Amino acid sequence: MACISMGSIPYFDGHCDTVSACTHDGRSLRENGGQLDLRRLSRFQKAAQIFALFANAEKFPAGTLWNECQKQHEVFLRQMAENADLAVFCRTGADVAAAHKAGRVAALLSVEGAELLDCDPEKLETAAGWGVRLVNVTWNHVNALSGTNVEQPDRGLTDRGRAFVQAAYGLGILPDASHLSDPGFWDMAEMNLGPVVATHSNARAVCGHSRNLTDDMFKAIRDSGGVAGLNMYEDFIGGAHTLDDAVRHVDHFMELDGAKALALGGDWDGCELAFGWTGVQDLPALWDALAERGYDRACLEDIFFNNWLRVLG
Repeated sequence: MACISMGSIPYFDGHCDTVSACTHDGRSLRENGGQLDLRRLSRFQKAAQIFALFANAEKFPAGTLWNECQKQHEVFLRQMAENADLAVFCRTGADVAAAHKAGRVAALLSVEGAELLDCDPEKLETAAGWGVRLVNVTWNHVNALSGTNVEQPDRGLTDRGRAFVQAAYGLGILPDASHLSDPGFWDMAEMNLGPVVATHSNARAVCGHSRNLTDDMFKAIRDSGGVAGLNMYEDFIGGAHTLDDAVRHVDHFMELDGAKALALGGDWDGCELAFGWTGVQDLPALWDALAERGYDRACLEDIFFNNWLRVLG
């Protein structure tokens, strides 16, 4: 099968760390040598990207993460202004539709790790005012809200964590379960406050990494009306890191009745990509592999675009 062109497929992805890279490497969001930029995104039939504000707490002095979060937000806004011909900041599904009608990439915001907000409901409210639509309760490092899949993995949501999750839903921000401890995931899911999302997590039954989702976790996401984003990080793909391995993750989620609950969450500019890929321009190869497997265009459009659009409304 000839490789389908980027212009033939839609694209809506739940996670990249490109804004952090732009902030600290001086690269442009318009065009760069990393894994994702607006030039490449604009080559898709239509494109939407959720951009994370992210910082590793170990690399910043104590008490400075909120300043870093604000700095990255300012960089994002500046990049949006400088590249208004290619992209527009969006908050809702209606905004995304308008961006595509205008021929521009839809750019949305998330925060990866509530520690960037000092785990503070007031700063969460500020982020909501910015238009942030998702927030990871944790990144890899334990914080005041919960343990993670890496640190204190047996610790679930604290009382403060439960209050933060409730506040997020109330502000129209979806708490993101990627990186959470297993007990933290279930504490959040069992609050039953809205769609549960894991922006960049694969199937643990296919690759046994603790960052991936168990079958019961994925079913809980599915039943809540949420989505899980397929991650392209080689450590979470497993196997020989080939496209067949990625297809196995998709097949497994589909066996769990996941056609409306699986989306994209590439983790661009935040990981070592599997398959020998160098960036988002390689994604059509996955579309081809899934089409060869027998997935029809309607199903692929749900995975590659519609499922995120539905959840974010």
